[in-house]
Amino acid sequence: MYPEPEGGYVAMIKDLPGCITQGETPNEIMANIEEARQLWIETVYENGDEIPLPSDAL
Repeated sequence: MYPEPEGGYVAMIKDLPGCITQGETPNEIMANIEEARQLWIETVYENGDEIPLPSDAL
């Protein structure tokens, strides 16, 4: 998660390519990233694509 120069925040899950979201507050971004994660996994699963395992790096 990082702040945007124009305001708000952006968050991404590096282990899930293209899983990214934005929000106005840290609390909003945490809810948004959880929803984005769930939708990303659901979409990949429905398309029959591979869901990557989590990396060891933080």
